[in-house]
Amino acid sequence: MHEMGIAMEIVEIAIASIPQDMKNVKVEKVNLKVGKLTAIVPESLRFCFDIVSKDTPLCDATLHIEEIPLVIRCSDCQDEWTIDEPIFTCRACYGGSVNIVSGRELDIHSIEIVDEE
Repeated sequence: MHEMGIAMEIVEIAIASIPQDMKNVKVEKVNLKVGKLTAIVPESLRFCFDIVSKDTPLCDATLHIEEIPLVIRCSDCQDEWTIDEPIFTCRACYGGSVNIVSGRELDIHSIEIVDEE
C-alpha cells in the first residue's frame, strides 16, 4: 500500500511548512490535488493519514482530496478531452500520438491552520 508512504510525506511536509515562530499550531485541513493516473485510493490515503498524523499538529486535520481528471491532447490535431477509459487514440482524427495534459498530479495545494483569534 503506497498510500502509507504518501501519507507520511504529506505529514512531514505539512509540519515543515509551519513557521518556527508559531507555537502550538493546529492544522485544520490539508488540501490535495490527486490525478487519476496516480492510482491512489482516496479512502486508503485518508485512513493512512489519520494513523500517521496522530501526536502531531495534524492530529485533528481533515485530508481533502480533489481528484484531477485524466485529460489528453492529440499531437496531430490538438483536440483535447477527458477520458475515463484507457483508450489513447484521438477521438477526432483517430491518431495515436497523444500527450497527457493532466491526471498525474500529486500536490499539496494548501494547508489550513486553526485561527486562534
